[in-house]
Amino acid sequence: MIQLTIPGREPLTLTTLVSDVNGTLAVDGQLIEAVIPLFTEISQSLEVYLLSADTLGTAQQIADQLNARVQRLTPGNEIRQKADFLQQFGSEHCVALGQGANDEELLRQSGLGIAVLSREGSAASTLQAADIVAPDIVSALELITHPKRIVATLRK
Repeated sequence: MIQLTIPGREPLTLTTLVSDVNGTLAVDGQLIEAVIPLFTEISQSLEVYLLSADTLGTAQQIADQLNARVQRLTPGNEIRQKADFLQQFGSEHCVALGQGANDEELLRQSGLGIAVLSREGSAASTLQAADIVAPDIVSALELITHPKRIVATLRK
């Protein structure tokens, strides 16, 4: 669990990390290796889930490398499926990572939404839905491992 007191906002208690896979943690279905040690550290504080339509068929392999659980999405209305997934944990207790247009509601409804600028590109609507925009996935994960950075960014 990560607890944050951010001046000008309600206290934030995070219990779960929910992340998109392709474009966010992986490029062309290949995991960005630098995320592995960060996920190891994060999993000591938060439950970790990956959401994927698994278009490239590598989601389970990536989840295994990250010691995370994977939730496969069915084709169609992925925006709603991702947002609905948060409800089982209490969306206000989730930190979400994403970059694609289908991640917009995931980031908007989470307690903390972090949009990742990606080599695949990042959807403008998702950037606007996020609480924080990170320049890359390593920086996004380091926000979670160094939560005072979140406080410094979001304080009012």
